[in-house]
Amino acid sequence: MKALRDTWLVYSRAMKLNIKQPVWLIVMIIQPLYFLIFFAPLLNSFDDVPGGMPGFQNGAMETFVPGLIIMMALFGSTFVGFGLIAELRAGVIERMRVTPVGRAALLIGRTLATVTTTLVQALILVVLAAPIGGLAIYWPGVFLMFGIIILTSFMLGALSYGVAIVLKSEDTLAPVLNTFVQPIMLLSGIMLPMALAPQWLQNVADFNPFYYAVEAARSLFSGEMGADAIWQAAAYIGALAIVLVWWATRKFARAVA
Repeated sequence: MKALRDTWLVYSRAMKLNIKQPVWLIVMIIQPLYFLIFFAPLLNSFDDVPGGMPGFQNGAMETFVPGLIIMMALFGSTFVGFGLIAELRAGVIERMRVTPVGRAALLIGRTLATVTTTLVQALILVVLAAPIGGLAIYWPGVFLMFGIIILTSFMLGALSYGVAIVLKSEDTLAPVLNTFVQPIMLLSGIMLPMALAPQWLQNVADFNPFYYAVEAARSLFSGEMGADAIWQAAAYIGALAIVLVWWATRKFARAVA
């Protein structure tokens, strides 16, 4: 019970800070909207190609929007570590070290706050995508897709906090994260389906867990509840989340011990 109470206290504090300074949340919503408004219409031409295009069997917008949601979770969760570095510099973490709050709760509470804001962003984007893109949303699949988003956001948020607590420098954290995020995004088929890529690139993407997350999101978004990508994403992302959260928790607990 103490662990749950401590986690709730840290989570509540993080959410209050987010509500008091919602500018970054607005920015994270606006960026996907740019893609939705200015880039997605370019994909509509694929719907008119005779015989269709690989990866666009369910329509261009139905393919693009789920990938856009995963991209939002990817970028929104990966860079939360910058806020932790600011708290380290301000002495917030140092003051928390003398409190009886559990060390793991300091990480888990913050990460759950990241998951919450990511879900709010994803829900807003789905709601806006309906009138903008003219989508018929399959809500049972969308809610299951949120499960993939929760796993992805929780894993990446914990990883970002763990890396931040180790590096303790924005100047170092930014290039390190970008070095890994860019290839992960490009090899996940977020912008365009990997079915359009050369075979060698598709083979490389098979080793990217986020490729399965994107494919699972597209399947759930279109109501294909029996697609293999769904259980593959749950297995790969879930296993990776366990490992990375365990690692980040150890690093965080050691740093504030």
